[in-house]
Amino acid sequence: MEAAAPRGTQDILPESAEWWQQVETAAREVARRFNFKEIRTPIFEHTEIFARGVGETTDIVEKEMYTFMDKGGRSLTLRPEGTAGVVRAYIEHKLYGASPLQKLYYIGPAFRYERPQAGRYRQHHQFGLELIGSVDPAADVEIIGLTIAFYRQFGLKDLEVRLNSIGCPSCRPRFRETLINQLTSRKAALCPTCNERLDRNPLRLLDCKNPDCQAQMQDLPKTVDFLCPECREHFDKVRRYLELKGIKYELDATLVRGLDYYTRTVFEIVYRGLGAQDAMCGGGRYDGLIETLGGPPTPGVGVGIGLERLILTLEKQKVYQPQIKPLDVFIVACGEKERDQTVGLAYRLRSYGLSVDFDFQGRGMKAQLKAADRSGATVAVIFGEEELRNEMVIVKIMQDGTQQNVPLIDIETALASIIMGQKASNMG
Repeated sequence: MEAAAPRGTQDILPESAEWWQQVETAAREVARRFNFKEIRTPIFEHTEIFARGVGETTDIVEKEMYTFMDKGGRSLTLRPEGTAGVVRAYIEHKLYGASPLQKLYYIGPAFRYERPQAGRYRQHHQFGLELIGSVDPAADVEIIGLTIAFYRQFGLKDLEVRLNSIGCPSCRPRFRETLINQLTSRKAALCPTCNERLDRNPLRLLDCKNPDCQAQMQDLPKTVDFLCPECREHFDKVRRYLELKGIKYELDATLVRGLDYYTRTVFEIVYRGLGAQDAMCGGGRYDGLIETLGGPPTPGVGVGIGLERLILTLEKQKVYQPQIKPLDVFIVACGEKERDQTVGLAYRLRSYGLSVDFDFQGRGMKAQLKAADRSGATVAVIFGEEELRNEMVIVKIMQDGTQQNVPLIDIETALASIIMGQKASNMG
């Protein structure tokens, strides 16, 4: 057996975990500022939730889901995206009864059987936002604005919103009919999947990644030209609110997103600093999804932000570095008697709020001091035979090598003061 992670997955090792922790902390903080509350749902759901919610003719449902039968003969699926599960929880727990408006966020893994590439994995992580219960165009802009604010925390400023409206069940049939009429004459140039979908769900053809199919989509009519008056007014307000907030956007008539539950506003956010056209994230409005999954008619809008893509971008652009908190204290014991005191002292200092480590390999003092240096600790606390006899320790500041004797009885407050002074000095 080969000890290797499955293709399309990755291990997040300690040196990389600092990135993840700070990105997740930033996500929670920006969500708090916009008054979004965290929700946590299972990583697997009944398959029907995704088949009905995401859409049976989407690439996700047809090609990308990890589906299995459990021991009770139930079909379950690892979540390929977060919105459907959040909506299921919203319905199951009748959150609409507690408040007509719910602002929810989640952070967690999602699973899709895709071709692995840079920033795209079969297990990936999403920071998702859902604003449920408002049809107001301001809700769409709230989601977009929060997403922009999240990215800007990391120094990503050259951001652009790609924007489109795909209408509603009232105005979409006319566009659908026009699309079928124009594409029927081009069936020979379309891929087999697009030919299968043409009559069932022609909007999915606009999302096809096949280059030959994309070439056939260039001169097709635009969804915005078929909007009903209500959808037109909604889209005009979304654009106006974005302009009032100073958020740049570009109309993209080919943008439909890869999930069937979207209505009206759909968007992607691109970071131009990479010089690439790949979207950092995407989202949109889903005014019919809750009713489709068995809840009351309720509008909603949301976004899914891929964290792998963000971290890859930050590493490449070097616009942000994680602020790694150094170890406060490494305890060095010179002999067996002194080593016996290490565990108790470490417990005392940790109870005081300091981060502490010590040697677990029975090494000599010289090797322990090297370990203290490699650990990045701010100070080393050294136990010698004489210090132990006098109930003292030596505190060595690792950055400059200066040392001072400190009574054991005062060690917590003395170390806290020394470490705080070192941090202030480094910041200055």
